[in-house]
Amino acid sequence: MSVTIVLIIGGLIILGLASYAIHLLLLVKKKKQLEKEVMNIAIAKRNANIFDSVNTLCMAGIQGQCDLSEVSIRVVCILDYIQGDARIDIKKEYLALYELYDIVKDMARGEARQELVKKERMKQTLKRQKAEVRLAEDMIKDLQKLQIQIQPLSAPSTDTVTAIK
Repeated sequence: MSVTIVLIIGGLIILGLASYAIHLLLLVKKKKQLEKEVMNIAIAKRNANIFDSVNTLCMAGIQGQCDLSEVSIRVVCILDYIQGDARIDIKKEYLALYELYDIVKDMARGEARQELVKKERMKQTLKRQKAEVRLAEDMIKDLQKLQIQIQPLSAPSTDTVTAIK
């Protein structure tokens, strides 16, 4: 009889520990799911801010408020920070935008440009202007197309996460 009681008590202890382990595993699973949701919301908000900036750059380029070469550099560089499924392959989808970026990406800008010898600076300016003139029409079309593509993505996410006890 005493062996039976010890076995029953041992079984109850093992059953209690197993149910507690299952409870802890479920809590860990919920926590990981919550962390994933928080990460996805943070990425969506960050991407929305980036797309909003890209939208502003597209408008500046379309309206002629900024050189197309400057727009191409800024748009391509900023879109490189997009995370997740919202990434855009500029090289394949926006050929004129990427072509202009590829031409001007290694040219000196800002103070580095001012430090160039005048002849080299003029040579770069001429190359940039020729590329801008040649690609202007397609570049505007690419910016308009990009603006349409990112419009729904630039709205800030209103998702919230509630903690689960």
